[in-house]
Amino acid sequence: MARRLRFNGTDSENGGLPAVPGDLDSGEIVVRGTPLTDPKEAARVPVLIGPEEFGRLFETFEHSAWHLETRRGYASDREDPGYAEFLATGTVSCDLDSEWCVNIRRQTADGKYVGRVRVVDSPPTDGQLFLLGYSTCNAATGEDVRNLWREDAERLRLPAEDFWIFDSRLVAVLRFDDADVFHDVEVITEPAEVLRYCQIRDAAMHGALPYAEFAARLGVGLARQH
Repeated sequence: MARRLRFNGTDSENGGLPAVPGDLDSGEIVVRGTPLTDPKEAARVPVLIGPEEFGRLFETFEHSAWHLETRRGYASDREDPGYAEFLATGTVSCDLDSEWCVNIRRQTADGKYVGRVRVVDSPPTDGQLFLLGYSTCNAATGEDVRNLWREDAERLRLPAEDFWIFDSRLVAVLRFDDADVFHDVEVITEPAEVLRYCQIRDAAMHGALPYAEFAARLGVGLARQH
């Protein structure tokens, strides 16, 4: 028996809902289109890029770049000469003339937003304390730096992932091995997945504290700049 259909809604151009057909007898909404039946079509194939291509994203983003840091330490930090100084003295120094700082300062000076939330354990690891001390350097380049206790991150159901979001349209998930060595980046551009990561960003930002307030509560010294 043929269905009796009526189109509900208005149109997208005038701010209303797109018109969709509804069954007058059953009240069901009828969704039309080609069903996805091939499992291969549903499988997600990771798109991987290396460090060089990843680095270019920080030069080419148009509006915003935001980072969630969830690891307890990073091999690259432990290889930094300043890390040994930090372990010995409890203080961190930073170089605002480094390639990274110069670029981020240039981006924020152009009105672009750069921010991050760092997840911290209780008690913090040496690696987390090192980065907390380095936050002054991040902030000096124009970054919005915040911290979040891990128990709060878990309460907010944040994933245990490190990732950057660029312009709210591209997600770069950083991949590490068990020794905290950075290897490559998975790029995600599917709108639904990007939206999910943006929602994670919003939750993390809402629950996090500005780095200076967080450090003061811990009694941690911050970086000295040179």
